[in-house]
Formats: sequence, C-alpha cells, structure tokens
Amino acid sequence: MEPFNQTKVTEFLIMGFPKLQHFNKPLFFLLLIIYLFTIVGNLLIFIIIRVDSRLHTPMYFFISSLSFLEVWYTAATIPKMLSNLLSQRKSISFPGCLVQIYFFHSLGATECYLLTAMAYDRYLAICHPLRYSSIMTTQLCLKLAASCWICGLLGPMAEIILVSKLPFCGPNKIEHIFCDFPPLLSLACTDTSVNVLVDFIINACKILATFFLISTSYLLIIRAILRIRTAAGRRKAFSTCAAHLTVVLIFFGSILFMYVRLTKSYSLDYDRALAVVYSIMTPFLNPIIYSLRNKEIKAALRRMFMLTAREIE
Repeated sequence: MEPFNQTKVTEFLIMGFPKLQHFNKPLFFLLLIIYLFTIVGNLLIFIIIRVDSRLHTPMYFFISSLSFLEVWYTAATIPKMLSNLLSQRKSISFPGCLVQIYFFHSLGATECYLLTAMAYDRYLAICHPLRYSSIMTTQLCLKLAASCWICGLLGPMAEIILVSKLPFCGPNKIEHIFCDFPPLLSLACTDTSVNVLVDFIINACKILATFFLISTSYLLIIRAILRIRTAAGRRKAFSTCAAHLTVVLIFFGSILFMYVRLTKSYSLDYDRALAVVYSIMTPFLNPIIYSLRNKEIKAALRRMFMLTAREIE
C-alpha cells in the first residue's frame, strides 16, 4: 500500500441523490426542518431529564445519554449534507472525509453500546426487581455510560488508519450522501480486500455482539413478563421497554444490512436509502418515540412548560 502522502486525490465529490438534483432546495428545507427538530427534540429530552428530579433514575439517565449522543451523531453528517444541497461543488477534502467517517462510526458504535446498556437496565428492572436498586447504582450507570463512550471512540481507529494509507488515483466521486467506508473503498486504486475483511470483522463483532446481547435480554424480559399473572401488570412491565425496543429495531435493522457484509457495496440506491434510515430518521424519531410513549416524560414536559409560563407572567 502507498503511504498517505502519496495519495493523488486530495478531495472527493459527494454525489448525494443525483436523481433528485432538481429538488435540491425542497430537500434542503425538508432536511433542515428534520435536523432542527432532531436537535431541539433530543436537547429538550436531555434537559428535562437532567432538571426534573423525578426522572433521576437509571432508565432516564440512559435515555438522556442517548439523546445527548444523537445531537452529536447527526452533527457528523447532516450539516455537510445541507451544505451540499445548496452548493454547486459538493466537495470534501480527504482528511475531512476521514474525520467525518471517524466521528460517524465512533458515535454510531457508542449508540450500539448505549442501547445494550439500556437493555441490561430493563433486564434487571423486570427480571430482578428486588435486586435492581442495589445493582444499578449511580456509580454503575456512570461507569457503563463512560465505557460506552470510550469503546465507541476507540472503535474505528484501525479502519481509519488502514483507509488513510490507501492510494486514490481517481475517479473521486463518492456515490453516497456522506463519506463512509464502503463508497470510499470502491474508489481506491488498489486491492482493498484486507480493508473489507477488517471492516467486516470489526462491524460483525460490534454490531452482532451488541444485537445478540440486546436480543437475549429481551427474550428473558418477555419470558418474565409472560409469567406476570395480571394483564395490567404485563402491560405496565412491557411499556417500560417498548420505546427502547422500537429504537433498537429501527437502528439495528438498517445498520445490520449496511455494514455486516463482505462486499464493497450493493446497489447505490439501496445504500443511500439505508443511510437515510440510520443517520437521519432514527435520531429524528427518538424524541417522538420517547416522548409520545412515555407518561413520565410527558408529565415532566407539562410541568416545565407550566413553570415557564408562570415565570413569564
């Protein structure tokens, strides 16, 4: 492999949705609205949980951590996507492309780990309710959250180093909506089988392992819920994890098909559609899912708005 300083291509052109070029301005305003809602919605949930003492429990601690993460996760890709929709030359430098890939994948990995920690929290709460408060302490919550961030931020380093040493001789058009490993590898003018294999191993271990742990937790949760004698008790137990399960299915359902595969790419439209789901729609839906399906958060929202209204008066 040639070293980084011998790379001939110094910038890439992000093609986005070439079939929708005539709708760039409507797409810009639509994406801008989605992005603003995502930022405001996730920040609102984070602030409410941090401010309202009634929500200072392990479950809401992890929800607030996830909301905080989503703000940065979307910031890794959407601002550049918005800029490209209004720009004639949708370019990004090679180092800038690597930085975008790093933050997108490191924060995505952190989300995988946080969702796993949330599943473990729900498993303890439903399957071991008498021991829950003694096990899921504030100290353990902080350690789990810190571990998720550290492991996530360290995760893609090997892939980034390998890609940075690849030679790119042209063409320089990235057939995707942002910089990512599969479309970037397809532009390298050398054999990338090692990169594809390393990506597959890392993603398979990271995504499949966390998905397996979450699935196992929910199998045990469902078994425990079915043992509850009353229908009301079963509904109450399941309602505490329904929102989390919905987010897991949407997020993992898309990234499994995108990253756990031994090929550089499937159809370009297929990859773009999946990217929209896990990079835009999942962070956008999180505030909706957690606020609409959660009575405590809705009650906290009402209390906050009422308090704000009184202060204004």
